[in-house]
Amino acid sequence: MSTRSLRHVVKATTGQDIYRCRGCQLCDIQSDTDMDIPLTTIVQMVMFDDEEVLSCRTLWSERVLEESARACKRGLNLHTLLLALRAEANQRNAFE
Repeated sequence: MSTRSLRHVVKATTGQDIYRCRGCQLCDIQSDTDMDIPLTTIVQMVMFDDEEVLSCRTLWSERVLEESARACKRGLNLHTLLLALRAEANQRNAFE
């Protein structure tokens, strides 16, 4: 079974092009025990289609999800990005 790239999943689900991210790292919220990967790195992992992002603790942290809505200073909605990645992880797990 062929899977779509994570960038395509995010674009199709949220309408956002993650290449708007400039890696400024202003989105990195205060470290949390549930956070194993910073939000900036999450975006980079999606850009490089690194599927490891689908199982990181950061993706599944409710606190990070809550704070992500206002994290990006360039207007990317990281909250919807995380929700799209969660849904994709669940979908891919359903087919394993």
